[in-house]
Amino acid sequence: MRLVVNNIILHIHPAKVPERSLRFTYTWGLGGLSAFLLMLLVSTGVLLEMHYTPSAPQAYLNILQLESSVPFGSFIRALHHWAANVLIVAVTLHLLRVFLTGAYRPPRHTNWLTGVALFLLVVSANFTGYLLPWDQLAFWAITVGTGIVAYVPWIGNTLSRLLLGGPEVGGRTLLNFYTLHISVIPISLVLLTSYHFWRIRKDGGLSIPKAPGETISRGLTRVTTIPHLVRREVAYALVWTALLVGWAMWVPAPLEGIANPNVSPNPAKAPWYFAGLQELLLHFHPLIAAIIIPSAALLALATLPWWDTFPESVGVYFRSRRGRYLSLMATGLALLATPAWIAADAFWLDWSGWLPGWPTWFSNGVLPLALLLVGAWLLHLFLKHALPTTHEERVLFWMIFLLVSFIILTVVGVFFRGPNMDLYWPWAMPLSHS
Repeated sequence: MRLVVNNIILHIHPAKVPERSLRFTYTWGLGGLSAFLLMLLVSTGVLLEMHYTPSAPQAYLNILQLESSVPFGSFIRALHHWAANVLIVAVTLHLLRVFLTGAYRPPRHTNWLTGVALFLLVVSANFTGYLLPWDQLAFWAITVGTGIVAYVPWIGNTLSRLLLGGPEVGGRTLLNFYTLHISVIPISLVLLTSYHFWRIRKDGGLSIPKAPGETISRGLTRVTTIPHLVRREVAYALVWTALLVGWAMWVPAPLEGIANPNVSPNPAKAPWYFAGLQELLLHFHPLIAAIIIPSAALLALATLPWWDTFPESVGVYFRSRRGRYLSLMATGLALLATPAWIAADAFWLDWSGWLPGWPTWFSNGVLPLALLLVGAWLLHLFLKHALPTTHEERVLFWMIFLLVSFIILTVVGVFFRGPNMDLYWPWAMPLSHS
């Protein structure tokens, strides 16, 4: 048995690894955590599937039975729910870690694309699973989320009807989401994750951590995967198991009343991982907020290894010492500019009112976006000529700035949007009335 386990481990990992790459503060174990959470979700998902019928309203009754009558049913459901949410965060942080250390550059560019695809699959898995309890929270969150698909030019309505199984969220939607959630998406995740691990070995293993300006010599100290790496992985998995089990025992998965298409909550919000996108919809025309900006962001991520190619800084967090200061500068600027822009749009800017004869896709879409891009270009010129900075440092600056801005949009969408999607303090009265 021990020989079988060892062979499995050595198919996933090389026989020896550089001792430097075992530093926890370099990888933070995020790739391993993501793989562990995937295995946990598959196993708990199989258990939940045994007590679930993908039809309305039986799906909701099954969840009630799980919560009240099935031994450990509430705990397993909570464990599955919270592990799925942690997986989104873990995969996002893993991509961020790879970006910050420059480990997406050739020869690891193929695995970067694989990682981006895995991130999209993880979000899709969460999104399709969100509807399965068939309660009010799930029904209206999916109604809002799938409404974004309709804004895709030319084929949006067709895609929306294909996904929903009709003109709106209903029984066919539940069956479609269930099918995707238990078969297509998990199979794709397992296959792509396997390929991802194989590519790590194919591309020479993990990048080697180093200090700014340091040159790695060929004579790196290597240690055996068993027990040095495996011992760390097992300890890490046990810690996260304890944390997730404790949290699932303490905080049950949310469940509201049964889905009712005739009673809409106020506000109706998308799942938290789409809250930033929903927030953008409040500030831009849907074509810009739901299609142009997300597509541009994904294209930038996918092509990043081809327009940021500096192998000298691979393994160096934030590229250089100056890169660290630029990252702090980008974070601070995003923390100031993004809330200011949200407040200005809520209380002062009125593009459609100022330009009543213009089409809304231009007055409330192209025009404000163009003004923001002009401001960004001027800041880019300042970074390039006034500081000055290198190309890779400017790439770092903009990625950090945009990431922090999107996080702020998400936080505002989750916590600071109240009835009628007005801005409000969660502990006080609304700030604005849209």
